[in-house]
Amino acid sequence: MTLLDPTNRELIAATEAGLPLDAQPYARIAEQIGLSEREVIEQLAALKARGIIRRIALAPNHYLLGMTANGMTVWDVDDTLVSDLGRRIGALPFVTHCYRRPRAMPVWPFNLFAMVHGSDRTEVEAKRQELSALLGPACRQSDVLYSKRILKKTGLRLSRNEG
Repeated sequence: MTLLDPTNRELIAATEAGLPLDAQPYARIAEQIGLSEREVIEQLAALKARGIIRRIALAPNHYLLGMTANGMTVWDVDDTLVSDLGRRIGALPFVTHCYRRPRAMPVWPFNLFAMVHGSDRTEVEAKRQELSALLGPACRQSDVLYSKRILKKTGLRLSRNEG
C-alpha cells in the first residue's frame, strides 16, 4: 500500500529542494504542477497532518548571514527538569534548535542540546552564559561544540524508482 498518491509525489518532488525564493512560493509551485495555490497549501497541510511532512521551515545558511561561530551547546541537566527547561531554552530568540537526547554514559553525560550562532566565539560564549544562568543548579556540567564547516541541509527525497 502506498501512502502517496501521484499528486502528493509531484508536490513533494517540486518542494524537495526547498520552496522558491519568491513572495508567493506556493503560487509558483502551483503553477509548476498544475494546482491552485490553495490546493498546494491544503495538500501540504494534509501531508503534515498525516506525519509524512514534519514541518516546513527555513534552513538559513548562517555563514552567509555573517554568523560564522556556530556552537552546539550541550548540557547535563537533571532529568526531572530537562523537559521544562528545554522548552524555556528553545523559546529564546537566539536558540535555533533545542532538543533532548539520551545520555551515552560514561563518556557522554549530556542530555540537552541547544544550537546558538554568533559573529564570533565571544558572542556564542555570551549566549552560552545566558543559557547557563537560566538552567541554574539543574545543570551539572556543559560544553560547546563549534562547527568547522557547514553541512549540506536537505529535505525529504523520494525514490525515483517507485511508482
